[in-house]
Amino acid sequence: MAKKSKKKMSTGTKLGLAFVAFVMLIGGIIAFNYVWKYLGGNVTDKEAYLYIHTGADFEQVMQEIREKGILEDSASFRTAAIKMNYIQKVKPGKYALQPGMSNRRLINMLKSGNQEPVKLNFQNIRLKEDFAGEIAKKIEADSSSISNLLDSTQFLDLYGFNKENVYTVFIPNSYELYWNTDAESFFKRMHEEYQKFWNEERIAKAKKLGLNPIEVSILASIVDGEALVNSEMPTIAGLYLNRYQKGMKLESDPTVIFANKDFSIRRVLNKHLSKDSPYNTYKYAGLPPGPINMPSIAAIDAVLNFKKHPYIYMCAKEDFSGYHNFAVSLAEHQANAKKFQQALNERNIKK
Repeated sequence: MAKKSKKKMSTGTKLGLAFVAFVMLIGGIIAFNYVWKYLGGNVTDKEAYLYIHTGADFEQVMQEIREKGILEDSASFRTAAIKMNYIQKVKPGKYALQPGMSNRRLINMLKSGNQEPVKLNFQNIRLKEDFAGEIAKKIEADSSSISNLLDSTQFLDLYGFNKENVYTVFIPNSYELYWNTDAESFFKRMHEEYQKFWNEERIAKAKKLGLNPIEVSILASIVDGEALVNSEMPTIAGLYLNRYQKGMKLESDPTVIFANKDFSIRRVLNKHLSKDSPYNTYKYAGLPPGPINMPSIAAIDAVLNFKKHPYIYMCAKEDFSGYHNFAVSLAEHQANAKKFQQALNERNIKK
């Protein structure tokens, strides 16, 4: 009887061990499946960023992932996304990818909207339409939506600008913002930066000149157009302020080039001077209706902190150093101009 009981216990033990082994096997499969779907590396090295557009749904995200080859296994990502309740929580943005990222880490980043900021750095962009194109390369808004906004009288009226002078709102500098920024949000952010830049001190200096911030920036754009070296900017600014305050025409060559919309001009001729445009300061007195380029901070501050002197004439130096000869009298200026014209002829610069 004792032997039979021992045999039965042995069989029971085997069955128990087999059951435990089966459970462990199932548990192992489940654990492996969990690791594979959630914790295993799945992001490839084919793309540095995943861009999710405003209004995109989960299926559009999946389409982007498949088309760009962002994941090794998109099916496991879909399963994990459903389990982690991501499919109803899609947030637009520019998301930084790292090769080997797991589904869990990627989904947590996308769910939280933890996107990487875009760095904007702009300067020396002559035309606002070109500016719109450059900005559209960095944010979600396209160039046409930015351009249309900058030409919208109804919108610009709200901020005290018009389509001629709105370019003065953009202060060349480095900025951070999110990729999923539309045209209106971009403008509002730039206007906030504009208001920070035009602090009480700068506004007070502008008032002493009898100018508002927009007018200072328009004059600064002319200074920028004339100056090849920053050290001359305060002197050039002082010269144009002398002319402006005397009621003289500014007679700035860069404004004539802008009026002709031919930026290849190296020698301003009579045919260029005859161009009928409010930007032609040889024809019309006062400031043009808008800037002729994106004025730099250096040029704006040069106007606000101009150098006092009696000069009302200037001409590029004949040595092509980038500096200018300044003059008080017309006779002195004509002598300087003659030297420069002769230098142009010697270099066969005809236009």
